[in-house]
Amino acid sequence: MKRKYRKNKISVTAIVLLTGIILTTYSCSESWLEPKPLSFYTPENAYTDAAGFYSAITTCERNMRHEYFGDGAPILTEMILSDVAVEGTTDKAGPQMDLDVSLLPDANLNNTDRTKVGWYWYEGYKGIKYANVVIARIDDAEYTSEAERNAVLGSAYFHRAYRYNKLVHQFGDVPYLDWEINAPKYDFYTYDRWSILEKILPDLEFAYKWVPAKVDRGRTSKAAAGVLLMKVCMALGEWDRAIEVGKEIVAANPLMTERFTVNQNKPNTNLMFDLHSIEAKLDMSNSEGLMYVVSYPEVDGSARIATMRNGVPFWNSGNVKTPDGKVGTSQNVHKDETDPEMDLNASYGRGIGRVRATWYYTNMIWTDKELNDMRGIHNRDSWRRMEDLRYNNPSLKDEGNEWYGKNFVKPVSMSIEDTIRCWYSWPHYKLFVPDPLNSQKQGGETPWYIYRTAEVYLMIAESYYWKNDLASAAQYINVVRTRAGAEPLAASDVNIGAILDERARELYYEENRKSEITRIAYTFAKTGKPCEVFGGRVYKLDNFSGPGGIGANVKQDGINFYYDWVTAKSNFYNKGVKHKWAEYKISVHHVLWPVPANAINSNTGGVINQNIGYPGAENNIEARIVPKDRTVLGPDSQE
Repeated sequence: MKRKYRKNKISVTAIVLLTGIILTTYSCSESWLEPKPLSFYTPENAYTDAAGFYSAITTCERNMRHEYFGDGAPILTEMILSDVAVEGTTDKAGPQMDLDVSLLPDANLNNTDRTKVGWYWYEGYKGIKYANVVIARIDDAEYTSEAERNAVLGSAYFHRAYRYNKLVHQFGDVPYLDWEINAPKYDFYTYDRWSILEKILPDLEFAYKWVPAKVDRGRTSKAAAGVLLMKVCMALGEWDRAIEVGKEIVAANPLMTERFTVNQNKPNTNLMFDLHSIEAKLDMSNSEGLMYVVSYPEVDGSARIATMRNGVPFWNSGNVKTPDGKVGTSQNVHKDETDPEMDLNASYGRGIGRVRATWYYTNMIWTDKELNDMRGIHNRDSWRRMEDLRYNNPSLKDEGNEWYGKNFVKPVSMSIEDTIRCWYSWPHYKLFVPDPLNSQKQGGETPWYIYRTAEVYLMIAESYYWKNDLASAAQYINVVRTRAGAEPLAASDVNIGAILDERARELYYEENRKSEITRIAYTFAKTGKPCEVFGGRVYKLDNFSGPGGIGANVKQDGINFYYDWVTAKSNFYNKGVKHKWAEYKISVHHVLWPVPANAINSNTGGVINQNIGYPGAENNIEARIVPKDRTVLGPDSQE
């Protein structure tokens, strides 16, 4: 089958202008506003066939990588504003510690040393923009078959839905853009999050039907569309459909249960090392990886993941001292040293402790049932404690100091700042990424998982939990636990806490942790299901973010599950933990993030609402409903 449609061109000027107009989040000095011609938007490379459209989709796929890669990667914000971690850089004012101060609409919300909340807003709409160009022009091209056309359209639907699924769990009600915009526009309105989810659900059903199962590494696959379809079904309470799709995915994409890379011949490694190694993510026989972002070792254009810089303690700060008060560590090893483990930089990475794991993640979730869990702190190959490292400062050896080569001992006089940043345990098997081309080993070039089969099992389990089928929930959790070596759970062990614990064990530095907890918070509020981990507490939608008002930094249990869970599990937030720059604080309204003030202020012809609890929310109007049978901005819209 071959179709031919009219050929419309879009100019580089229109795209550059659009980039600077749509929901302008940052000041005009930001580099993203500079004109940067994109080859696939030029007239000579018009959208005339599937390959032309896939070039736009490739941009969406490439930009997904930015969430995980580099110093202060945006994924850290999702971790820090949750139960598994907090901000660890205690040497400056401004980072997201006292959230009542650092997370305000007019703050610098896209800064490596502060927060990436604003990055998610901007990058979300950037991805939506690229996807909408494909969606709006899908019939302006020739295809070899209807299946080819629908595969292109399904991929574009996936990428639009991928951004909206994040936005509605990060910001709640948000503007809904569903069509290409080729002229300046200043009249956006906020749309109801539930209606956005209902609108993207059939798009994902379409994608799941038409996107191919076998694709190149880094491209959108049928399984990836299915995972996102499951997530949206779960957000809307469509448990049976989520379970149905999940079972199809795990049947076609089994877990990796046997060692399968060259790492299996290395000492002190295990299946988890295999699964999270560069080799595994390059191995096309890896049936568990459902979607990746790609960055290949020593390939031009690749990026460094920086997991070790971000997640490993700042052991080289100069404040890790021997018991006799000498500086104990060095990035460089002694010239006569022959033990490779004394090279802390090469063995563990030169961390700076940007994302500081909480006691909940490093200890609470690793119980006697996880004594043999390869993912956990009880496994001395998989995890590292500071006490596992050895003093390696060359000056100690030159001086004949008795502590050279001995294991770290935590200094009794270590400050709170240094304890936070320099002394905690970490999952070495997941954060270690070889970085051979750099002297400071921060985490090199590697593909990274976006979706894995293990998460699908846990999503199926959670869907059964909401259906009150705890036996089935336990069955699916235990597939993941058994693979890792943990003891199975009984049906009586299953509650929302057990599910969140298992997600933390399996998906650290992979999942959008804050968004998942917020999704669960919305579900509790919408269904009215009593929350067993908090004594049967019942939540409501009508006060989801608290009472509101400027400066309404409410710290009260029982308003939303997100706040209750994070404050219950984190040993930092609202526990009086402070250092010379800030105290760790969180409030009820942080269940949703602030909409950047510039996005609201520059939207002079419409109204973009601010979330309750932040300045500007007093100007809100009722959120609009996304129509089910027509577009908001397209040719059949009524705006």
